[in-house]
Amino acid sequence: MNKQSTPEMALSRRRFLQVVGATAISGSLLASINDVRALVDEQAIVAASLDFEQLASAYSLTENLGYLNHASIGTMPRVVQQAHQHYLRLCESNPWLYVWGGGWDAGLRAVREATARALGCQAEQVALSHNTTETFSLLAQGLPLQAGDEVLFSSLNHDGASICWQQQASRRGFSVRRFAVPLHDVVSMSADDVVALHVEQIREHTRVLVFPHIDNLIGLRHPLQQLVQAARAKGVEFVCVDGAQTLGMLPLDVAASDVDVYACSAHKWMQAPKGLGASYIHARLLEVLKPMWMTWGQQRWQGSVRVFEDYGTRNFPELMAFGDALQFQQQLGRGRKLERYQHLRQQAMDMVDATAGLVWRSPRSDHLAGSLYAVGLQQGRASATAQRLFQQHGLVVRAFDTPGLNSLRLSPNVFNTTQELQRVMQLAIAAA
Repeated sequence: MNKQSTPEMALSRRRFLQVVGATAISGSLLASINDVRALVDEQAIVAASLDFEQLASAYSLTENLGYLNHASIGTMPRVVQQAHQHYLRLCESNPWLYVWGGGWDAGLRAVREATARALGCQAEQVALSHNTTETFSLLAQGLPLQAGDEVLFSSLNHDGASICWQQQASRRGFSVRRFAVPLHDVVSMSADDVVALHVEQIREHTRVLVFPHIDNLIGLRHPLQQLVQAARAKGVEFVCVDGAQTLGMLPLDVAASDVDVYACSAHKWMQAPKGLGASYIHARLLEVLKPMWMTWGQQRWQGSVRVFEDYGTRNFPELMAFGDALQFQQQLGRGRKLERYQHLRQQAMDMVDATAGLVWRSPRSDHLAGSLYAVGLQQGRASATAQRLFQQHGLVVRAFDTPGLNSLRLSPNVFNTTQELQRVMQLAIAAA
């Protein structure tokens, strides 16, 4: 790839000064924002035209690092990093304007609309948060629960969507119950099996069901719409879904699922700045869910989902850069990305099946799987193996020493290669 077409090329000093130069006219400032976005969009199109295995050059990862841990924390493309930096500089050219003067208003409307398109809902249903954990803390504190009510979730529920309920239960009087998912059975489960596993746990006083769309341990994709409908039929009032692993990985249509809340983080598969998230909140919750943060915006945004993002001062440059991350992922193509994830997963599954000492611990069906999966080790401790893979070979994976699992979790993004997966498999055996 020649120098003129590289997606990470820097703006020239002259062009940069034209874009972010200080000016007192609001219209000109908004035009400057659009100039930055146009340049970033232009580079994103270049990146999208690359073969996925060439796309690693669009990122800042250390050379020869095999980064297969996107389910924990993603990496921003250079163009999104550049956009973030430009917005920071623009903000500091007139901080009052870009915090309290409405300098970002048009751009932020565009970000909210782009987020809604990625989630599959309307812009007025989107709350721009800091991460998934924040939204679940909002729910645990703000839903109208009382003594006798139960919150139910499985052993696959992430701590960020679990601990908040447990802490609030002792203060507010409701109860929390976690049921076990038989990890070794997940490989052969059907969608009906997953739904039945949850439904049989629902009791008369279960008011809230929480589950991950894709869990972070073995990568089980819960059948969203089917599970929501089944829970409703059993009398569950609030169904709240952890979508931390799906925004940017899967095509989403959350509004069609009839879920009450779908909470996401943007720093994983969306590859946005760290400390950003987004949530779909159904309109029926506006009258019953109490905000967690409250400043001057409660009256201004009364009756709107924006009452749940009433923070006062916000880091608007990173929110603007979220829009560029959304644009970059859109240019890569949702269908094309999904095909790539499925291809890498099939390759990994075939490698594991052909390698003595390794066991596939995740769903085998495309409909119940995502781009994170657990590779069980029959010898050695997973955490020690993962540490040696990183220290000796520059391979980054997540280890789980969960009883009965003892696995390495691989979570490749579209630019990862089958060669990296093969290295993990071969070296894991040697390092175990």
